[in-house]
Amino acid sequence: MNDAQLAAYLFNERRPILYLQDPGHGWFSVKRAALDALGVLDRVSSYSYQRGASVYLEEDCDASLLFNAVRERFGRHPVYESRHTDRVHPIRSYLHFRAK
Repeated sequence: MNDAQLAAYLFNERRPILYLQDPGHGWFSVKRAALDALGVLDRVSSYSYQRGASVYLEEDCDASLLFNAVRERFGRHPVYESRHTDRVHPIRSYLHFRAK
């Protein structure tokens, strides 16, 4: 993913990054390729989850990797949209993150 593709993904108002939350926690859903392009994929902890080409960054630590890298590279935060459920989120049943 080059810088133009990365910026188009991170700052897309029509298809923002999702901030998914349940009553106990929250995760930012981000493409694995974007994290790799930002150089932070190998620093994501096992507190985050993965499924297919997406990584679900836990909100307390791993999300800051994303926000800091994007701010450093592009000078602003990515566009995201919050979605909350009052039930246990299915993300909790996904595989814990592994870089490889």
